[in-house]
Amino acid sequence: MDSQLYNQLVTEYANMVFKIAYNYCKNKYDAEDIVQNTFLKLLQHKGSFSDNEHIKRWLIRVSINESKNMCTSFWRKRIISWDESVSDAEFSFENNENSMLYDTVMSLDTKYRIVVHLYYYEGYSIREISEILHIKETTVQTRLMRARAKIKNTMKGDWLDE
Repeated sequence: MDSQLYNQLVTEYANMVFKIAYNYCKNKYDAEDIVQNTFLKLLQHKGSFSDNEHIKRWLIRVSINESKNMCTSFWRKRIISWDESVSDAEFSFENNENSMLYDTVMSLDTKYRIVVHLYYYEGYSIREISEILHIKETTVQTRLMRARAKIKNTMKGDWLDE
């Protein structure tokens, strides 16, 4: 892979890979490590890609695998960093509703968060998500339905308190 194409891919997809990694591990620094590992694997990849969509899906799959590896590693299970005990104050939103929605989505289980992210933020269809995650389409639909219900219940409860 030539350096110009590689730099273009990093510029285009680094933010997406970071968001996916952050959705999994909920830690900025681990997510940055995952981004580095993902693009290192892209640089070392010997195969060829048919088009940009193929590259994007490959990056999503690798970032998910790297995130799973990071979250299940011995080090991660035994050590709690200082940053995990402090909330993510660096994410600021224009209004309180967006902040509440973000907090609600981040409180979901990982299996729901990643499906919500791929469907709503990356714009993938249910069929495409099932191919990327290697799960059945009905499983993706069920996870989306359950995630929406959890978000609705949580958000409804927050708005009723006002």
